[in-house]
This record gives sequence, C-alpha cells and structure tokens, in this order.
Amino acid sequence: MAGIDPIVCPSDFDEAQIREPNASVLVQKLAQGKALAVAERFPDALVLGCDSVLALNGEIYGKPDHPEEAIARWQQMRGRVGELYTGHVLIDRAQGKTIGRCQMTQVHFAQVSDRQITAYVNSGEPMHCAGCFALEGRGGLFIEKLMGCHSNVIGLSLPLLRQMVAELGYDITQYWEV
Repeated sequence: MAGIDPIVCPSDFDEAQIREPNASVLVQKLAQGKALAVAERFPDALVLGCDSVLALNGEIYGKPDHPEEAIARWQQMRGRVGELYTGHVLIDRAQGKTIGRCQMTQVHFAQVSDRQITAYVNSGEPMHCAGCFALEGRGGLFIEKLMGCHSNVIGLSLPLLRQMVAELGYDITQYWEV
C-alpha cells in the first residue's frame, strides 16, 4: 500500500541458530541472516530482511509454538506494555553496501478476558505473529495504544525504510509503481 511492488522471497533461514538475550541485537542478526540468505538470487537489487520479537518484562517472545502457549502469553500481556522490536537489514547488491537498523515500538495491551483470549487464539491469527498478535487484524482490537512507529508493529517500519534507502543514495519514490 506504500506504492512499492516488492518481490517477496522467503529465506528459509534457520532462526533457531541465533541465540541472543538482547532483543534489538537479536532482531538485527535475524534480519541479516534472512537478507543474506536470499541476496545472491538478486544481483542488482535492494534486498530487505526483517524480523520482529516482543519483549515483555525482560523476556523475548517470537511466534508461539502452540495454542496453549499463545493463551498463556496473552494472559501475561493483557493490561501491560510490551516492546515490539523489528530488525531491518537492507543490502544494496549494486553498491556492495549493507545497512542495519532496529526500531522499537511500545505496545499497550488491553485488559481482555480469558474468553476473548481463547476466541482470539482459536481464530489462528496469533499463531503466525511475533508477539502473538496482528495489529492489522483481529489483534488490533486488543491494543489500547502504540508509542512509536505503527508500521513497525506490522513488521516493517516505513519511515525507517525510507531513511535507509536515502542513506544508500536513492529516493524512495523511484520505487513507486505508477
């Protein structure tokens, strides 16, 4: 919806190989691994890798492994504030340059009932999302407010992408589909 028609290429990068207790460093390493895994396929392109995690009370969470984990996590998150970190790595193959950045957005979770949590988890939506919720979907109903970049929570900070593209010497509008 930002006017760019990207080629989406899953990396199949093994995220389990990266162990890191610092959320911002972790997402940077994961984003870099994803970008590097596909960069060779696109010799003259800008290749973007991203990854997100949610930090809550010092714990780092990615996608839940099973519904019971998702329910327990939502019971921990409700009424609290989490930090959603997204790592962004942009590889410019033509120039041989790589830029990495991390964006953090505070997420204020609503005080939702056990019934609402179970219904949400049963929808299947949180099972595919870092932080166990999709802001752009049903999960958005359970978010009170955000402090920071809202597109970061969806998985790609558009302002940060614009800045990174500019740092490489390009104008983001040159990538708009007309």
